[in-house]
Amino acid sequence: MRSCLCWLNIFGDLLRLVALGLRSKSSLAAENLFLRKQLAFYKERRIKPRRTDNPTRLTLVWLSRWFNWRNGLAVVTPKTFIGWQRKGFQLFWRWKCQSGRPRIPPELQRLIRKMARENPAWGEERIANELLLKLGLRVSPRTIRKYLPKLPATPVGRPRGDQRWSTFLKNHAQAMIACDFCIVATVTFRILYVFVVMEHASRRMIHVNVTAHPTAAWTLQQLREAIPSDHIYRFIIHDRDAIFSTGLDASVAGFGLKVVKTPVRSPQANSLCERLIGTLRRECLDWIVPLTEEHLQKTLRSWLPHYNRGRPHSSLGPGIPDPPPALPVQLQRHRHRFDQSTQIVAHSVLNGLHHEYSFMARAA
Repeated sequence: MRSCLCWLNIFGDLLRLVALGLRSKSSLAAENLFLRKQLAFYKERRIKPRRTDNPTRLTLVWLSRWFNWRNGLAVVTPKTFIGWQRKGFQLFWRWKCQSGRPRIPPELQRLIRKMARENPAWGEERIANELLLKLGLRVSPRTIRKYLPKLPATPVGRPRGDQRWSTFLKNHAQAMIACDFCIVATVTFRILYVFVVMEHASRRMIHVNVTAHPTAAWTLQQLREAIPSDHIYRFIIHDRDAIFSTGLDASVAGFGLKVVKTPVRSPQANSLCERLIGTLRRECLDWIVPLTEEHLQKTLRSWLPHYNRGRPHSSLGPGIPDPPPALPVQLQRHRHRFDQSTQIVAHSVLNGLHHEYSFMARAA
């Protein structure tokens, strides 16, 4: 409201200036002298003028360009008037430069906040990958970070780097799988064991199952179910847990796989599978309390398709391990705007713990 009144005052001053331009010079000189005499009367009485507002300051600064303002200045000191001129120049220069990137559209801001609100476990990279792969919107993770709630930074220790081992993994990723266990406590404090198997190259989880009593025989049966007969794998990585017995390794060798055991107390040697288990905990297991073994199995089977076909992975470019036929989505013509003829639809995963986003044509 105040800004509207400011522009109305400036517009009124412009109209008065145009009207004065149509009058004769003698009439303007007489009126100028008439007003000066009245102003001198107030100066003799030492009446303090009211504080000037911003429209008045802007008008006086603009009018001062057409004559020697020092001879006509009466309400403030020359130092104050020069300060008005400098402030006006700063505002003009700030408007002309317009430094920095323009803000993203409000509808995209609301979409980012909606994603962050509906998926509390997502970070800026995950949201940026979701927008890029599913909706074709190219938004920097640093831009997305501006619209996320500020969380205290937690120091994370860097894993020990081993170039020779990482080179081995890269060279054999297409023919390598990895497996590992993690534990989950139920509501009755019963300990359950989750067994996962994944591909190294695609990051795809190929098998997951739960048991309360893990044995070598049970683990071997899970590997039989996970590895098809016409597989192209050559190596399988696991740690030195007692479950992975010598007999299990011998049976796995019969599948045409060479067992690669990680060094003692070196989880970083099986880093991709450890990262998968960490993702499983952060995005699924940390948000539920399983009631029974069947409840945990059902939950994991619901999360498995989302992980393989709906969750973007930064290490893949970003990409999706098992992308649906609709991907890749064509990028939008404008970096931050999408077609108004379509609407964004959210598909719930695990009763709203996560969401997958896609386009759908608006109803006519």
